[in-house]
Amino acid sequence: MSNNLPRIIIAALKGGSGKTIISLGLTAAWLDKGLKVATFKKGPDFIDASWLDLASGRSCYNLDPFLMTDEQIIQSFHSNSSAADISLIEGNRGLFDGLDQEGRYSTAALGTLLKTPVIIIVDVTMSTRTVAALVLGCQKFDPDLKIEGVILNRVAGPRQESIIKKSIEDYCHIPVVGSIPKLKGNLFPERHMGLIPHRENEQAEKAIAWAKRAVEQNLDLKAIEKMARNSVSLGSADLDHEDGSIENQNRERVRIGFVRDNAFWFYYPENLDQLKNLGAMLVEVDSMADSQLPPLDALYIGGGFPETQAEALANNRGFRDSLKERIEAGLPVYAECGGLMYLGESLIIHETAYPMAGVLPLKCVLEKKPQGHGYTILEVIRPNPFLPLGEIVKGHEFHYSRPILREDPDMETAFQVKRGRGLDGERDGLCKRNLLATYTHLHAAGNALWGKSFYHKALEFKCQKRPHVILHEK
Repeated sequence: MSNNLPRIIIAALKGGSGKTIISLGLTAAWLDKGLKVATFKKGPDFIDASWLDLASGRSCYNLDPFLMTDEQIIQSFHSNSSAADISLIEGNRGLFDGLDQEGRYSTAALGTLLKTPVIIIVDVTMSTRTVAALVLGCQKFDPDLKIEGVILNRVAGPRQESIIKKSIEDYCHIPVVGSIPKLKGNLFPERHMGLIPHRENEQAEKAIAWAKRAVEQNLDLKAIEKMARNSVSLGSADLDHEDGSIENQNRERVRIGFVRDNAFWFYYPENLDQLKNLGAMLVEVDSMADSQLPPLDALYIGGGFPETQAEALANNRGFRDSLKERIEAGLPVYAECGGLMYLGESLIIHETAYPMAGVLPLKCVLEKKPQGHGYTILEVIRPNPFLPLGEIVKGHEFHYSRPILREDPDMETAFQVKRGRGLDGERDGLCKRNLLATYTHLHAAGNALWGKSFYHKALEFKCQKRPHVILHEK
């Protein structure tokens, strides 16, 4: 395997500068040239990653220094880029923005770790020569970072472009590889703090084609590709899949369902990969089209925006009732964020209550402001189906729903919140029989035990249903 791995990071000085649209356009343009493009998103963001999925035709993997160790990041990048011709990593927020004054977990820190050339996008609205000072400041701020080029965005006209371009080249000694004017006809509407998911955009394919045209008309694609191909070697990666496959001879495979539709669609690909590597047969489930839950040994309900599909979810009573019945019968279920909301009694939007599955004693009220947003740290303090007592779990939460929890003697919370919001700033992880539902999204790379426990719980459930199935402990 080549260790050169052509790659580029698309970064910016702040959020909202055009990273995602330019990353999508570049990906689509390279794909159109016949290149196999691997895409990555720095941080836990799942909406941008889903757009990159669509643009590249393959899974976009998150590289998150908070959720993953350096070794896991390097391994993930190696394993998911080795079959590609070129890799694109989209940064998040500003280049040096991290969790503290030292910039821990920033895009810059990721770029240094992966020895990857960086292109900075600069929104040049109402500025000229100052842009060069900002770029020069970035170069001086971290001399180890390989800042190779600049893309100017929202350029007002040729005069502004000329002054900025010459200033950057004279003072910073790096090229301007693109100059994008203020574009019209943007097909990427926004909601909350970013783009709306492509599953909710009926013009998603047209939007990517629009971004592709903007990139092809305004960026020097040859120069950017050359920068990517000049990447230095990362060295050898120890591709030790510690969560790797279990020998499945003499054992029937377990069927683990995962809900994927317009309401629930967010799954870190590593999570699904881990379950497959362990030997699970993944079964796709549609909570709005399926009349009932199919035969399964376990179910994973991921994140998404059930509030956008509340009426359709409420109308499919047959599926909701069958899900509740199976959970009460002991089906192992793991649910995150949107999945937790769906398992509650109702989802309240603008004072209208939409009935949900009714498994958990809570109602979720959709608010205008985020009720939980950012990284989480949880400690397992009570027994639950999938994680041992004392385990420290890292994750991410992003939700606008406010839970109203009804007291229930049969319901316990598994997690104490050390960082983040969870249910109420102190608790998260509702448990009922073999169900664990939480607002936190877990990432398998940083929480490998979750997948193993989930898989074995599915196997136990299958054995209980069919005693002749032999359970082999790992």
